[in-house]
Parts: sequence; structure tokens; C-alpha cells
Amino acid sequence: MDQKDTEMNEKGVTSSTSGVVVQVREKKGPLRAAIPYMPFPVAVLCLFLNTFVPGLGTFVSAFTVLCGARTDLPDRHMCCVFWLNIAAAFIQILTAIVMVGWIMSIFWGMDMVILAISDGYRDQRVPQQV
Repeated sequence: MDQKDTEMNEKGVTSSTSGVVVQVREKKGPLRAAIPYMPFPVAVLCLFLNTFVPGLGTFVSAFTVLCGARTDLPDRHMCCVFWLNIAAAFIQILTAIVMVGWIMSIFWGMDMVILAISDGYRDQRVPQQV
């Protein structure tokens, strides 16, 4: 044990239960934060579209914002978030020529699916009947 662990053990507190809580929060840029929380089937469809036609799934996801899908940009107006998604789609289309847009498009679609699976959409899900 090193000096710090020895001092903590002498005080009656072990190093594994020192009570320190570390929280890691990802800081997203405005384009990444504009990705909407969509239903899972729609997110998978957007991933499929982004895989074969770069930017098309992102373009479709922009319209889900107009249908009420929430994003990580609560302080921005719905139209602003819509145009951010349209801009991301055009960036993916224009840079697909050099493969950057195609790769970005696939990662964008994967983020859509991850957001759909996450707690953000789980709260909105309709309970299933048994």
C-alpha cells in the first residue's frame, strides 16, 4: 500500500469506500446535441438509410424534430434544431465523396440508435399490455 492508503486505513476509512463520487458527462457540440430522441424502429431505419445513402437518414431524422422528438438542446427553438439537422445531413452528403461523410453518417445513425435505446426514449414508451 502507498502512503495515502495507509493514512486512510489509520483513520478507519478504506480507500475503496472513501465516499468520492465521480460523474462523467459528455459535452456535445450543437450538431451532435441536435440528434433527436426517436422511437427505436425509426432510429434503425435512419441508421439503415445513412449506411447506404450518406445523409439521407439524418435528413429524415430532421423531420422527427418537427413531429415533437426532443433533443439535448432544450434552449433552442424547434426550427433551429431542424436546420441544424439539415446542415448535418448536407455536410454528410458533401463530404461523402472523400469517405469522411459516409463514415460520419454511419456514426450519426449509430448515435440515433443509442439515443433511442437510452433512458431518454424509454420514458416516452407506451406500456405493453399483457
